[in-house]
Amino acid sequence: MSDSPSGCTEKRSAVTEAEVEALVRGICFKTGPPRTLGVEVEWLVHESRDPRLPVSPERLEAAYAALRALPLSSALTVEPGGQLELSSAPATSLTDVITSVAADLDAVRAVLREAGLVLNGFGQDPWNPPRRYLHEPRYDAMEQCLDRFGPEGRAMMCTSASVQVCLDAGYEEPGPLGYGRRWWLSYQLGAVLLAAFANSPLARGRVTGWRSTRQSLWAAMDPGRAGAPRLDGDPRTVWARHVLDAPVMCVRADEGPWGVPEGVSFRDWTRSSDPPGRADLDYHLTTLFPPVRPRGHLELRMIDAQPGEDGWIVPLAVTAALFEDPEAAEIAYRTVKPLAERAGSLPAPRNPLWIAAARSGLADPELHEAALACFDAAVEALPRLGAGDGVQAAVAAFTDRYVARGRCPADDLLSQLHGKDIRT
Repeated sequence: MSDSPSGCTEKRSAVTEAEVEALVRGICFKTGPPRTLGVEVEWLVHESRDPRLPVSPERLEAAYAALRALPLSSALTVEPGGQLELSSAPATSLTDVITSVAADLDAVRAVLREAGLVLNGFGQDPWNPPRRYLHEPRYDAMEQCLDRFGPEGRAMMCTSASVQVCLDAGYEEPGPLGYGRRWWLSYQLGAVLLAAFANSPLARGRVTGWRSTRQSLWAAMDPGRAGAPRLDGDPRTVWARHVLDAPVMCVRADEGPWGVPEGVSFRDWTRSSDPPGRADLDYHLTTLFPPVRPRGHLELRMIDAQPGEDGWIVPLAVTAALFEDPEAAEIAYRTVKPLAERAGSLPAPRNPLWIAAARSGLADPELHEAALACFDAAVEALPRLGAGDGVQAAVAAFTDRYVARGRCPADDLLSQLHGKDIRT
């Protein structure tokens, strides 16, 4: 969310429906040899002395003012509920991404420590209810729009956190690293990643019945905004049509609240008497939150924030290995191909496969079997990607602790719930 422009309007030069489709086809899948990688890590900000206590807006504001003075290599942004996000610059290797983000996190934690605050990695805040920290026209409009479908939108905005892995779209040609294969794989393998890294079984101190409550929020929201398009076609064409048919979240204004139309698609807007301009299209793209968002590269958004200071490294490394190493990518493709039948024709995240992943994690036998094969392939591929011993050891330890046992981090939280402290 926070990667979006929040400025207001400028004089529009209208774009037609055909121009929108051509523009989206051209900008959302930029192909070439896969060579860059990135990660966006979101964190909940809690009181060090007791994470169950809400952090006051004044304390958050002071902490973020100090953080903005840091010379970070990652972009630091703030989510609507005060969550912190670090977005790495694109890097040419897994090692470069990990090194730069880890150094930034060290600096951020040092500042927060002085303020009596701490970063916690949960997909959904286990204790605190949604509370807006940022009061800006974009988020006022977003809240109004999402409220039409229920309370899940506010929880997503204010109490959720994730690890988002960013990958090149791939080659133009077919094959394990082709953009068509990578687009399809991101959704089938995405369910396995969701299950393996599920880490949000609690909300407001209670068990929700989901290993990934965060993903359940996305599944309950407007599918036009949070859902994927159908996968039965050329990715560029499918995504362009999805963008046109998606509902308009807001119409920006120079002064006062932004307009929040109801039941108006971007296609409808292009056909109106006051059609959108190119800047409106660019903004509209930032208001769509499918599990995999094509932004020139592929942004995988299904992974919950992870426990521990370095827990985010494991999903980044595993995902990179399964997409960037041709041998591992082929193994992953063959492994998850049978899962497509279970997913059926309903797009993620509302199809049966994704619902099972969010609800059961790796307790689901079919997802467990797929995860075993995929993590084994990732472990084998990491040395070929130049991953260091520490990264390889972290992935192996996660595999032994969770994947081999049909568990995910959410299961630790559930095991610790009765009579034990689950703060990290």
